Amino acid sequence: MPGGALCIRPGLNPGLNLDTVASRTKYSVPMYDYEVTAQDAATLLQEGKAKLIDVREIWEYQTAHIEPSVLMPMGEVPARAHQELDPDDRLLILCHHGARSLSVTNWLRQQGFDAAQSVAGGIEAWSSRVDPKVPRY
Repeated sequence: MPGGALCIRPGLNPGLNLDTVASRTKYSVPMYDYEVTAQDAATLLQEGKAKLIDVREIWEYQTAHIEPSVLMPMGEVPARAHQELDPDDRLLILCHHGARSLSVTNWLRQQGFDAAQSVAGGIEAWSSRVDPKVPRY
C-alpha cells in the first residue's frame, strides 16, 4: 500500500485490524468516539486526563459553568483554537445540550485535534447526572 490510501472495511482487508493500522502510522493515537457521557467526562477531569472547553456564550457561562473549564464561545473557536489549545490534549467540548459542542468537535477533528470529544447532553446532562448543584436553565 505504499503511496496509496488505506481503506478499512469489514471483509475488505482480512487480517487487518486497527492495531495493524496504528503500527503503520507515524503516531499511535487512540481513536476516541465523537461523544463522551457526562459521567465519563467527570471522571476524566477528576483524574486530570482531559481539559474542558465550554463553547457557550458568556451569559450562559455566567449562569452556570463547571470548574475547571475554559470559556471559548463557538464563534471564537476558529480564531483561538490553534493559539490556545494543544492538538495532543484530550479536549472535552461542552455546550448547553450537546449540539454546538458536537459541531465544534467535528471542526476541531478536521483541524487535527484528534482527541476532541463532545460532552453528550451538554451542561444539562452534567447537572442531571453528575452535579445537581450546577444550575439548569
